[in-house]
Amino acid sequence: MKRIIFGLLMITGMKAASAQTLEKMQWYNEPAEWKINNKTFTMFVTPQTDYWRISHYGFTVDDAPFYYTTYGGEFEVKVKLTGNYKARFDQMGLMIRTDHQNYIKSGVEFVDGKLNVSTVVTHTTSDWSVTPLDKVPPFIWIKAIRKLDAVEFYYSFDDKNYIMTRNAPLQDNHPVMVGLMAASPDGQGFEAKFEEFTVKHLADQRRVIWLKNHAE
Repeated sequence: MKRIIFGLLMITGMKAASAQTLEKMQWYNEPAEWKINNKTFTMFVTPQTDYWRISHYGFTVDDAPFYYTTYGGEFEVKVKLTGNYKARFDQMGLMIRTDHQNYIKSGVEFVDGKLNVSTVVTHTTSDWSVTPLDKVPPFIWIKAIRKLDAVEFYYSFDDKNYIMTRNAPLQDNHPVMVGLMAASPDGQGFEAKFEEFTVKHLADQRRVIWLKNHAE
């Protein structure tokens, strides 16, 4: 019985350890207002901020709030988003970032009076893709899976059925910053709420294949 109880305690402890601790994350461009309440992280997005490099618009900006942790290797990250979007280009979501020239952000963006699942992939210059949403959901889940030299992005309305929106390249075998991003390029800011942010380690695919091929 003692062994069973000890085993259960170990499993509980491992689950707790695997959850991302919001309090231990770091700021890049800290906003004036933000708070953490249990597993909910809320910020008032700094006005006139964004992430974009050069292409189409001819300018570079790197000044929006980004609350992040650092991970190496392969992982799955997801978060539940609720935003009080007001102005054109108000946005919030996940960002995976190597440096100021290499990052990917994906989430919800308010464009032309409609909500879109939006992804910006930046490698020296930025590109932008949007998927218009037929309905205005009270919230949306965004998930990213980093595998080998790419990242897959998905969205969901229920955290069960996920739809893939983008597969984008990202340098492998290199640590990245991963976390919560929001921007208000054309507006005066808005309240962005992030819930149940988790990062789950995934086994390195090349190592898994090697071990399988060299099994004793």
